[in-house]
Amino acid sequence: MSRYTGPSFKKSRSVGFSTLENGKDLARRPYKPGMHGAKKQGKLSNYGEQLKEKQKVKFMYGLNERQFHKTFVEAGKLAGIHGENFLKLLESRLDNLVYRMGFANTRRGARQLVNHGHITVDGMKVDIPSYRVKVGQVIALKENSKELKCVKEALENKTKRVEYLDFDANNNTAKFVRLPERNELSSDIDESLIVEFYNR
Repeated sequence: MSRYTGPSFKKSRSVGFSTLENGKDLARRPYKPGMHGAKKQGKLSNYGEQLKEKQKVKFMYGLNERQFHKTFVEAGKLAGIHGENFLKLLESRLDNLVYRMGFANTRRGARQLVNHGHITVDGMKVDIPSYRVKVGQVIALKENSKELKCVKEALENKTKRVEYLDFDANNNTAKFVRLPERNELSSDIDESLIVEFYNR
């Protein structure tokens, strides 16, 4: 199954969750898309709740089904809580960390920066959005990409950064200092439902 490339707002409304994490996608129309979207919806079954939670996270990080499930399986092989490990692996993706640094306003924009070869990890160009950044590695813009208008505008709009990235504003670089704690990630996500979905 290919990755969804349509309007982000539509997907956010379908799951009732701001996949952009800024609330703008639900501000005007906080109900499902379609002519009957504003009508009161019936209660979801257990399976429906599990599927909805999976879709929320999948749309949020912009993965296709194969990538999503592969990451879930990897998380199950790690020590600790399966669901939390899963979210930590998703947060460790290069496109996500580029977004967290503020080089792009959305993860989709961050993925494009990586795909087009504007990002380096420990001084080496990496153009694979799913690249798993290791703790201690440094993410930066290529020297000839520092004047990109879209990056400058995104950095100007960025007001808050995550604590697991040590951002150097002078050089526009960031060191991935540690994996995130669960309380630093969205409290609107119930990862246990995703575990239940795949283990049903």
